[in-house]
Formats: sequence, structure tokens, C-alpha cells
Amino acid sequence: MGTISSLHPAVFYALISALVLSMFVPDSSPAATNSPAHDTPVPRRIVMVIHGGAGTIRRSSMTPEREKKYRDALAKALRTGYKVLAGGGASVDAVEAAIRTMEDSPLFNAGRGAVFTHEGKNEMDASIMVGDTRNAGAVASVSNIRNPITAARRVLDSSRHVMLVGEGAMHFAHEQGLRFEPDSYFFTQERWDRLQKAKAADESQSGMLPYLSGDKFGTVGAVALDAKGTIAAGTSTGGLTDKQWGRVGDSPIVGAGTYADNRTCGVSSTGTGEYYMRGVLAYRVSALMELAGVSLHDAVHRVIHEDLVAIGGTNTGGMIALDAAGNVVMDFNTAGMYRGYIRADGEPHTYLYDEGD
Repeated sequence: MGTISSLHPAVFYALISALVLSMFVPDSSPAATNSPAHDTPVPRRIVMVIHGGAGTIRRSSMTPEREKKYRDALAKALRTGYKVLAGGGASVDAVEAAIRTMEDSPLFNAGRGAVFTHEGKNEMDASIMVGDTRNAGAVASVSNIRNPITAARRVLDSSRHVMLVGEGAMHFAHEQGLRFEPDSYFFTQERWDRLQKAKAADESQSGMLPYLSGDKFGTVGAVALDAKGTIAAGTSTGGLTDKQWGRVGDSPIVGAGTYADNRTCGVSSTGTGEYYMRGVLAYRVSALMELAGVSLHDAVHRVIHEDLVAIGGTNTGGMIALDAAGNVVMDFNTAGMYRGYIRADGEPHTYLYDEGD
């Protein structure tokens, strides 16, 4: 076999040229390319579930016109959140967006439709949590902030704290440039009339005011799963009609009204907050899944129909929950709960009454 130097000059130069070119032309073999199959994550299902409060919500007491208003409002919130998720947005953005639409509606006890305190004020609470880092933000006893859920989100993103309350929370919201509204924006005649009725009721029972057995426990909430597999949850409320002495419920309390953990689930609660705080019920769902291997459905059912009832919470509320696989649960021990969900097909499903709704 001859050496390279013995080759014909034309062949020699052709070999040298090929060798030099091979040093600069990228390798096009499948193993070396940044092909979509290797670099693009497998798309995950996007899901959102929401609620607008639980209580005595019966078809017999609902006109067709009013029912349509509630279903339309729920569908609007679901579509708003879905638009964020479908565009590749984060679950925390979708949760905030969906809750804002419900806060802007006078139909729900949050934001614009918030109930009145004993003194005739609107005092609102909200929280939001992200399941990958388990970071959270919350505000409590705030007034005049148009969207308390956005104030909670700013606490999460722009503060070293988890919860801000009262004047301090409102000062922070002003610094963040959030939108404030006058008292008249939050006024609804229905809520005002309900306050007058509550104040006229007998308040002689020690430690348990009449509003705790009221006909509707209004709160709004959302839980979402985004394409990256991150779960987020949020809750917003005006609290309980006729509440006194700076009362704060479960909605802004991480672990009671709101919880999110990518390893298990996201939860938003609605009901009489005193019970949810005492039982740390949102976190309890996650703990049952993590520590006892219970399914999402069974964990929520146990919390709402056993644990809540065991501490006196019969007929006092419900929960929405969503796990990392996209399973949705909407459970309650009242006559009904405003609720709904939306999946990757973009079709909202809304419910008001019992499971046969």
C-alpha cells in the first residue's frame, strides 16, 4: 500500500481539502443535532379549576336569569385563566387572572361584591401560592384595593414577607402602584341588606355569631396546572357578613384556605374559616396524599366530610383541588357550590348545585 506522498497530486489535494472541510462543517448525525425530540419537553395537560363560594345554593331558589349570570361569570373566569395556560403562561399568572375576573364581578363575595363588616365596611383577604417553590403571598383586612389577589401576588413577588395586613398591606399596595377604588365601587344592595338582617338577629349565643350558620359562604378561588407541571392556587374573599373585631378567616392563611405543592396538589377552600384554620385543612389534603398515599379524591372527601365535620363544620363549605396528574376534585358538604373546570380542549364546565347538576 502506497504512502500519501506517493499519491497523484490531484488525489492528494482532494484528500487534504476533504480533511480540512470536515473540521468546519457541523456533524449532522441524529445524535449531535438539537432535534425537537430531544430538547422540547413533552407537552403536559393544562387544567384549571375554580370556585365562587359554597352554601345554600339550590335550583328552587335560583331564577333562570340569575343562574345564567353565575354560569357566565364562572365560564369567563375559566376562559381567562385558560388563555394564559394555553399561551404557555405560568399557573400562578392564570390563577391571578381568573380570580381577578371574579373579584371584578358583584356576584361573588370578593373584591367588588365583598360583604360588609359589622361596621359597614368592606374588608378583604387573599392569598396565592406556587407549588414548585412553595412560595406564597397574602394580604388580610384590606379595604379599597380593587384586586386583593394582585396585592397578594405582589407580596409573593416583591416582598420578603408572606403576609401583610391592614394599613401596612394597603401602604405596600400603594407603593406597588395597585389600583384602588372608592367605597361606592364595592357597594351592592344585596350585601348591604344582608348585613342589616344579620345585625337584627339575636347575637346572644356566646362565641358563635349568627352569621356562622348563614345561607352562603362566599369566597372565590382557583387552582391551575401549567404546561411545565407547576401547580398554583389562590383564594380571595370579603369574609363573613357582620364580622367584627378585625376578624380574619382562612382565605389568606397558607395551609388553611390555600395550599400548593407540586409533589401532591393545589387546594382552595371556601366556607366558615374558623373551622378551616383549626384543622389546617388545605394542607391536610396534601399531607394525606404525601404521608398516607391517599388519592386526591379520597383526601378531599375525608377532609370535607369527616375532618371538617368532626370539629363542628357540618354544612359549612367545600374545596376545589388539582393534582400533578391533572385530576380535578370539587367537593362540598353544603347544598351547592359555584364551581367549574377547564382542560386542554378549552371548553368550560360549570356547576352550581349538587353532584347531579
